[in-house]
Amino acid sequence: MAFGIRRHELAAWKEKVKRGEIAFLTHYWHDERFPHCTTVTKVGCADVEKLAAWGRQYGLKEEWIDRRNEFPHFDLLGETQVRILRQEGRLHELERFTKRGKKES
Repeated sequence: MAFGIRRHELAAWKEKVKRGEIAFLTHYWHDERFPHCTTVTKVGCADVEKLAAWGRQYGLKEEWIDRRNEFPHFDLLGETQVRILRQEGRLHELERFTKRGKKES
């Protein structure tokens, strides 16, 4: 379940994905399979080859791309999420959802 984002943020992410851009969307998230993760960053792109190439530079495997709908994306969690957002210069997107500056682990 996703929460903590505004409708316009989701709409903007979807538009970027459809245009074939690498698009980031971080939000609160709850999934019983990952009890220690409270956020997820979805990195999407309609051009799956471009998305796979982007992921490879961070050690992500193409088979990890979620292709269940028209918005193919990687789900970044935990330390992988922090590492990649830091390298992309987007750590502020995660900090918005963390309390007192605490980073996800």
